[in-house]
This record gives sequence, structure tokens and C-alpha cells, in this order.
Amino acid sequence: MQCLNSRFMNCLSAVRFLPRFPSLATHQIPKYCSQVLTMAELKENTVNSQADENPPKKVKVDLEDLAKTEDLPKGDGGLSEEKKLRIKKKKHCMLIGYLGKGYYGMQVNKGLPTIEGELFKAFKTVGVMDEDSYETPQKIQFQRAARTDKGVSAVKQVLSFKMEALENEKEFVNKVCENLPNQIKVFGIKRVTGGFNSKLSCDYRSYTYIAPSFAFTPVDKEVTDSFRITSEIVNEVNEVLALFKGTHRFHNFTARRKPTDPSCRRFIMEFKCGEPFVREGIEFIPIHIKGQSFMLHQIRKMIGTVIAIMRGLASKEVIDKAWLQSRIDIPIAPALGLVLEEPHYDKYNTRYGSDGTHEPLIWDNYQDEIKGFFNEWIVPTVVRGEVEDKSMFNWLSTLIIHSFDVREEVDSTAKSPYFKALRNLEEDEEIVGDSD
Repeated sequence: MQCLNSRFMNCLSAVRFLPRFPSLATHQIPKYCSQVLTMAELKENTVNSQADENPPKKVKVDLEDLAKTEDLPKGDGGLSEEKKLRIKKKKHCMLIGYLGKGYYGMQVNKGLPTIEGELFKAFKTVGVMDEDSYETPQKIQFQRAARTDKGVSAVKQVLSFKMEALENEKEFVNKVCENLPNQIKVFGIKRVTGGFNSKLSCDYRSYTYIAPSFAFTPVDKEVTDSFRITSEIVNEVNEVLALFKGTHRFHNFTARRKPTDPSCRRFIMEFKCGEPFVREGIEFIPIHIKGQSFMLHQIRKMIGTVIAIMRGLASKEVIDKAWLQSRIDIPIAPALGLVLEEPHYDKYNTRYGSDGTHEPLIWDNYQDEIKGFFNEWIVPTVVRGEVEDKSMFNWLSTLIIHSFDVREEVDSTAKSPYFKALRNLEEDEEIVGDSD
């Protein structure tokens, strides 16, 4: 009897674990299993009938009932609904533009208005995010191409994240836009490879700084809105801008970074002036810069240095001095005129853009819409900021408080109005983190 019970238990174990292998058919269970079950039932009934007039009920082993046990996989692999939805999600990239005025940068900053804060609320409304991913965006692998600073705008910003495949991309884009402020615009969305990351896959980034031409007025002349930049001055500005090209240690053009920090080494590919244009009686000149990535305040500090040199308040040697170990006193130009033009994905486009499955990350189809947003929101705001608030005009008067030399160590308890004003300005501008 002991041997019979042992064979019975072995057979029962085989039956219980069968559903773990759905490819195996029921008839593949060894024939002796059914024989053992029958003999065991007969033997048990015989013994029990001699001891009790009421024989026990027969126990039937149902394969389907065993398969329905909670701790065993279901026929489809036992995946929960949450897991099934996660498998269906695919990596997408989204092209957006925004006016940075009124926001404390791109990245979420608890308690402060940010571009991502607005986006995440819209994503939650349309179902891209649930409660968990809203609090922890990494759960949908959310990433942005560039982490723009406080007040900085973007003509083309690229986001990447996972979501369910779309049946109608245009309808989805319109739905997201309906839940966003007018100064944040979604242009389009595309499927990308699973390993795509809008930040890490980006080869380089292009920015434009829109400056009033009068910012380059020589220090011995009066600064007025009627100033018009000449081709000779443009050439001089380009010569100074070219000094930043190449790989350098930009620790003096960011905040709270030591000169030995490897992340301070950045590569600038292009830095030059564009064509001037006039709005509301003021001439503006765009300055284009292209580099692999940029740190917090880096572009604005470079622009501030160039303006100071062109006005005659500093020499070109200050740039050479900035590459050295010492900390140099360098001003930060206003954020209003800085615009992220475009993140570039040349390597991704070369490898996947023509594989027959994925599209290249080129946005020519949206060019009219992008240009319209730029002219309707960004340019007027920069112009209005100068006409009404005199953003650059007022900033020019602060250049004289900078030494453009090695910073002196100042006692943190200093109560001089000069040091208080300078420290307040720095604290108002600083936001911890990189631009990219």
C-alpha cells in the first residue's frame, strides 16, 4: 500500500505541473498514471468499506481545475493585465516647441511652474501616464533632448517615452494640445527604436541667442534703439565667437563646477552671427551656436563675455584666462533671447532612418507650423521684453560691476549692498542641473 501511495503522489505531481507546459498534450501523460489512480481508488474503497458502512466519496482529478489554480500560469502565460499593457507599449519621440517665459526651466521642479509639469498633466489626462508614471516618469522611460534653463524657449525640443501604439497620430497630437497652454505646442510624434533615448542618442544641439544689436555699442557711445550693426562689427563679433570653438574646459561658464570636473569639457562646433532683422524700431541679430551639449548658463555666459569684449569692458585675453584653473568673474546674459533651435540625430537617421520600419527624425513636414509658432510666440516675446521691460538695456548697465578677472574670496557675512545685490542676482538665476 505504501508503494501504491508513492506512485499515486508522483502521478498527481506530474498532473499538477502539466499546465506549466501548454505545448504538451494530455495524452502524453504515462499510461500507468490512470491505472495507478484506478487501483488506488479501488484499494482505498475496499479497506474503508470494511471499517465503515459509509464509503468515502471518490476524488476526481480535473486537469482544467488544476490549471485554474491561482499560483499556476494561465493558458496565455499567466500575464496580469498590467503586464500585458506594458508589453504593448512602444517607444515614441515627440516634437514640441514652447515659450519659456514664466517657467522655471524644462525639467520638473516641485512647487514651481515648468514645461514638463504642464506636459505631464496633459499626458495624464490623455492616458499616456498613469498615477505611478506621473510621479516617476522613468517608468515610461521619459527623457528630453535638452534641459533648458529658466526662461529659455525652444523651437524644436524632442522627447522620448513609451506608450501604446497609435492608430491616428494627428488626432492624438491634437488631443494633447487641447490640454496644454497655448505657449506649449506639440508638432508631431513618431515611432522610434526601443533603445532610442532623446538625450543620449542626440549627436549635437543647436541654439540661437536673439540679441538687440545695440548690445554691441562701444562703451564710449550712448546706447539707443536706433543703433544699427555694421558688417565690420559683425566680422569682429564672429572673430570673438570663434575663440570658443573646439574642446575646452567651460567651468568658468557654468555654476558650481570645479575645473577638474571632466563634465566641464565641452565641444563647440559652430558659433556665428546670423542676419539682422528689425522689429518695432529695434534691430536684433541672431547668434547661432552648435555643440555636443551645454551646461547650465554656459551659452548665456559666453554671450555675456562676447558683449563685454565688444563694448570694450574686457579684453579677448579673458577667454584664454577662463580655460585655466582659477575662477573668473563672468556675467550671465538675459535668458529671454535664448532659444533651443533643434537637437540633431544624424547617426540615428543613418542607421535606422531607411530600414523600412522607422522614420528618420527629420521634421520638414512640420516646418510651416514650427515657423508659425516661432513668429507668433517667441519672436514677439523677445521684442516685447526689450521694448517694454528693456531686458538687455538694463542688463548692460550691470556689466561694470564685473571684474572679468580672478574672483576674490568674499566673506559670506559681507553686508555690502554690492555683494547683496550680486548674490541675489546669482541665486535668482541658478537652477541646479545641466542644460543637457
